[in-house]
Amino acid sequence: MPLIHVSGAAGADEAGRGPLAGPVVASAVILPDCFDLSRIDDSKKLDPRIREELSIRIKAGAVYWIERVEPAEIDRLNILWASMAAMERALGKLAPLPTYAYIDGNRLPREMPCPGEWVIKGDGKYACIAAASILAKVERDRLMTEYATEYPQYGFERHFGYPTPEHLEALRKFGPCPIHRRSFAPVREFDQPCLL
Repeated sequence: MPLIHVSGAAGADEAGRGPLAGPVVASAVILPDCFDLSRIDDSKKLDPRIREELSIRIKAGAVYWIERVEPAEIDRLNILWASMAAMERALGKLAPLPTYAYIDGNRLPREMPCPGEWVIKGDGKYACIAAASILAKVERDRLMTEYATEYPQYGFERHFGYPTPEHLEALRKFGPCPIHRRSFAPVREFDQPCLL
């Protein structure tokens, strides 16, 4: 089924709710009516190379903003409300503000800058949400690859902070580093100074 395009509306989505480390990244996107929607899809269904190519096309032709919430704020708000805050901030930075917003998931941020609605699995239904999912995923993967050079012992460039066996073993061995989310149970279990 082809993705729905709504003129003037924004889509918002996030990447990184499940990882034990790194920020949660959200994007908001308004696609112009003339935008080429070919291959635009839920970022999770796309090959990394295709995601990167689409990210370049979206940035070149759409109105967008990318926002991140760092681990300390995630620990303070909890991951759900940190994700909501990231999407809310991204929507609020769009210029012009959208006439309407579609939010991936099952709830809305607390302070929307425009009318909107949530859409379960919206990244597979609305083109603007799919585009936002692509930008958020590409940006978060880029950030985690950069962190991998700073904290090479964790393998962030491979698992991007998700709780893989490799990551859990690194946590056991080295303890959390500064980008780990201290409020997440597996991190709390191994909370000790980072050994470089």
